[in-house]
Amino acid sequence: MTAPSTFGLSSEARNLHWLLTNLVEEVPGIQSVAVVSSDGLLLLSSDHARNTEAREARNDKPTGPRGSSADLATIVSGIGSLTIGAAKLMQFGGVKHTMVAMDEGSLFVMSISDGSLLGVHGSADCDMSVVAYHMALFVGRAGHVLTPELRSELRKSLETASAGSTR
Repeated sequence: MTAPSTFGLSSEARNLHWLLTNLVEEVPGIQSVAVVSSDGLLLLSSDHARNTEAREARNDKPTGPRGSSADLATIVSGIGSLTIGAAKLMQFGGVKHTMVAMDEGSLFVMSISDGSLLGVHGSADCDMSVVAYHMALFVGRAGHVLTPELRSELRKSLETASAGSTR
């Protein structure tokens, strides 16, 4: 995965890109990943088209959300908001993670300490416990570095990459 270029980014931003790349490439069945800020903005994502080679090497089907990484971010943000509202209504405390199992795949959403969310779209045959474990590792490693400054840097990096790809 070579989602937006990490050239010129801080070491923390490059580290988050590396963690995300590692998550997608090392965990069988992961189709795509998005990190979404607490206000619903995409901060970091795997690029579905750029991960085809890694999936083919693992014999995964090249399926994923039927659109851009922004679509996955929108879904993750919506599910996050819905579950947070449900937890408040039921007075059960904060939401740690959510899983949606579908006929052809799974969607996992996990809270990051700063209010951001990690969303993973997995294939139908992914091992849910392995995906959840690796998501927890990502959250543990990434949560403490997602400062307001880093979130701003990641957002600008995505905007620059999007502007460059539309030319």
